Amino acid sequence: MVLYALAYAASAALGVWESGRLRKAHIWESLPSRSRYRVAANVLFPVVLLSWLVLLLPPAVSLVRAGTAPSLGSLRLPVMGMLIVVAHAVVGFAIGSVLPRLIATPVVAVVDWVAVAFTRATQPYWIRHVSGQFADVGFGEMPRFVSVAAPVLLAGSVAAGLMLLWLPFGPRVLRAVLALGVAAAGVLGAQHLARDWPHTPPMATGQAPVDCTGVNPRVCVPRVATGNLARTQHEAARTLAVLREAGVPGTAPEQIEDVLDGPARAGSGDRVWRLSLMAADRPHEAGYQVMVRALKFRCATVPAVRAHAVWLWGATRTGQVDMYKEHRAREGVTPESLRIESQAGEEVRAVLATSPAAQRDWIRKSLDSCAGSTS
Repeated sequence: MVLYALAYAASAALGVWESGRLRKAHIWESLPSRSRYRVAANVLFPVVLLSWLVLLLPPAVSLVRAGTAPSLGSLRLPVMGMLIVVAHAVVGFAIGSVLPRLIATPVVAVVDWVAVAFTRATQPYWIRHVSGQFADVGFGEMPRFVSVAAPVLLAGSVAAGLMLLWLPFGPRVLRAVLALGVAAAGVLGAQHLARDWPHTPPMATGQAPVDCTGVNPRVCVPRVATGNLARTQHEAARTLAVLREAGVPGTAPEQIEDVLDGPARAGSGDRVWRLSLMAADRPHEAGYQVMVRALKFRCATVPAVRAHAVWLWGATRTGQVDMYKEHRAREGVTPESLRIESQAGEEVRAVLATSPAAQRDWIRKSLDSCAGSTS
């Protein structure tokens, strides 16, 4: 997203330069009958076009390489950027009509870039939301119309106010008041829209197309990651069936979705599980996630040894011990972790030596355990 700030700064700085060039050549005095708007449009067209290339060329190359066509929703940000580029070019042109271009051009370039790019590190949050610089857009997300309208309103109103100063009729004071009113209305309107937004502006989520397969559970992943969909569904169904037969309480989900596919739907509860399915590109990774999710403790904190014992028991019953050991290794090997794993292993070996009925009783009691912590 840093290219957006660069495109805005480039259009403003080049607008200053082109305006200063016209002023130095005394174009306004030599062509008093020509429309100032038409002259400005002619010199700003290549400026705007160059800045648009800064915005559009990198994503266009990426789309071509990926063989993907842009969706209508994905065009919201580029269109917003293109409109703001025009506004910044107009502002730069206005500055260049009154200030020396050799001084104003580099100053405007730096100030414009800093004013936009550094808003992501400022508070209140509304400042970054009206700058036209989006910090991050997650997978399957796109900005809502109001999110792109706020920065366009601010930049566009300032540009429109400056353009009103060039009207060929009316008292200069009246034009100044009118221009100030338009600019102020747009700035205040944009601030009013964005003042209550949190760190992230309103986003439409779950926009990536998904493919689903199977029943009990039905597994859905984004279309870009459907290569392992059948295996993921098979692992999930097998893991749930083994745990159900082993006496694990709880209701199996109707559907399992990827956690990146937007927020959970209201009221979905335990009927829809959200796991990192796109990251499960190796055998048993999806099954291990389903196993951990199915072994749901009643309380938020449980003894670490008891939690690891439950997961190791579930991994053993579902044939995913290697994946369990890999996850423990990722957490780091310390004397404390070795002690926990040793005690958990001893407990699981003792439980596995008992009858199925005793194991069902053990897992139910273990999932109801609440004392201690999972540190």
